[in-house]
Amino acid sequence: MSVVSSILVGIVALLHTWFLVLEMFLWEKPLGRKTFGNSAQKAADTAVLAKNQGLYNGFLVAGLAWGIVLASQGAAHARDVETFFLACVVVAGAYGAATVSPRIFLIQGVPALLALAAVWLA
Repeated sequence: MSVVSSILVGIVALLHTWFLVLEMFLWEKPLGRKTFGNSAQKAADTAVLAKNQGLYNGFLVAGLAWGIVLASQGAAHARDVETFFLACVVVAGAYGAATVSPRIFLIQGVPALLALAAVWLA
């Protein structure tokens, strides 16, 4: 795996780490409410759902980190692992764009697509 693909996969992992923090720990705080456009009441009503969503972002981070580690070790299946988890991010971004806001795909899907391209070109 090239350095560029490792950096891009790492950026996607860092983005999803930030999403985890926003959803699991900051959802009801001013930054979390502002980020997602929620009132205090709506944030309180949906906090459990947001924490669950944040946990899933953590699973994506774990998978992407696993792929980076495998790639750094020269494992033959590193590209498969990274492809799977990056594809999950692209699908999640597309679903979010279709159901919530197109902005989600720009924030989530585009970086994953760039990383995916770099992984396959490496």
